[in-house]
Amino acid sequence: MASTSPKVTVIGAGSLFFGRQAIWQMVHSPHLNGGTLTLVDTDKERLDKLEKLARMVADHEGVALTIEASTDRREVLAGSDFVVLSFAKDTVRYRGLDTQISEKYGIRMCSGDTIGPGGVFRAMRELPHILDCARDVEELCPDAWVINYINPSAVNGMALKRFAPNLKSFGLCDSLHMPHIKRRYAERAGLVAKNEALSAEIDSKFDLRIAGVNHFTWVLKAEYEGRDVIPDIGAAIGRRAATETDGGDTGAKAINNDAIGYQLFQMFDKVPACVAHTKEYVRYWQGHGVTKEEIPPLSLWETEARYARHREMWEQIDGFVTGQTPISEFMTTFGPDHATDIIENMVGNLGKPFYINTYNDGAVSNMADDAYLELLCDIDMDGPRPRPVGDMPRGLRSMQEIVLDTHELTAEAVAKGDRSLLRRALLVDPLTNSIADTEALIDELLDAERDNIPQHWYGGEGSLRAVAS
Repeated sequence: MASTSPKVTVIGAGSLFFGRQAIWQMVHSPHLNGGTLTLVDTDKERLDKLEKLARMVADHEGVALTIEASTDRREVLAGSDFVVLSFAKDTVRYRGLDTQISEKYGIRMCSGDTIGPGGVFRAMRELPHILDCARDVEELCPDAWVINYINPSAVNGMALKRFAPNLKSFGLCDSLHMPHIKRRYAERAGLVAKNEALSAEIDSKFDLRIAGVNHFTWVLKAEYEGRDVIPDIGAAIGRRAATETDGGDTGAKAINNDAIGYQLFQMFDKVPACVAHTKEYVRYWQGHGVTKEEIPPLSLWETEARYARHREMWEQIDGFVTGQTPISEFMTTFGPDHATDIIENMVGNLGKPFYINTYNDGAVSNMADDAYLELLCDIDMDGPRPRPVGDMPRGLRSMQEIVLDTHELTAEAVAKGDRSLLRRALLVDPLTNSIADTEALIDELLDAERDNIPQHWYGGEGSLRAVAS
């Protein structure tokens, strides 16, 4: 039963890509702004800023939202209806290390947070803390919905399902935020003009079906009044490819996305829905071919540019909390976030569908029910229910299964602290080239990131634990 005054606890409130929007939605929504927003972060300076910002916005908007803040989640978890996990320690630095070291062994990553060594080692860093949070939730607020917003979303979501099975949980990624994603494809199909809203009539006639492992999702069906418009969408991406830029302020994740998306469409007759990440899941732009390609190899994650971007975002927050920027501008500067949008929908029983990472449960008819996929779901306080998709095409399905196996092996390796499973996960991973390189890569990443990897991965006087026989 939905609470009339829900308590939403955000662990990792200092996450710049979530904390500000969570404040916006909790203040904006009549279904949430009579409840409680609880902010948790181990960085007290950042936490204090977010707490002050939340109080200033709530006071300015005149809502009764209660604001709590703590550096210790156990002090505030009790009574939570929703627990959102959105933390990552020094993620810019570590993704830089993952990317730079992996390049030495022939693996190029533009994001490095989901697949390849970057995805595996991000799970090594974050998943143990996620499972610790899960144990605290089981003890202190066992009826709460746990929403994982931390990459690799599928790995962490699988681990919660498997190693905290009594919890109610699902995973999120904002790349397929509804209704924006459907409007985008309606525009590319020529159903709406650029920046035109998606009307209820067009929405009802436009059958769009996207599915796949998180960050490796594909438009499998797009029909308008029974007419296949995938070719129109593909052609629109091709036209965009002819004029695309170098990626702008989103850097490596955005470079050549339209050209890559169009080439993938030509290869598979389906449209990749998250090219910024999907291009990292396949081998084609790793630079290993002997014949010159039209599209160059992936650009690498840009550490320094990301640091600069984060500084600018904190300067924006400082502007609000110091009064340099009028607090009245906050509500027009930001907008709804995927997680709190879904929480509002659940609490208010609004009946909106959202893309959610959860068990397949028959939605993709030729994949296992327990395949952990990103699917359009109906969702209320009873949880997500995936809508039917149909078959995953041959070829794409085989690549999906390899990714799922990599993710499942990663989740198990991290949860058990098992070096042999860790090695197996990387050997199955679609970006791996060599057994010897994989061994060396594991050793070098473990050594470089020892200050943020659980110490059970090391033995003796800091030496690496031997591979289990």
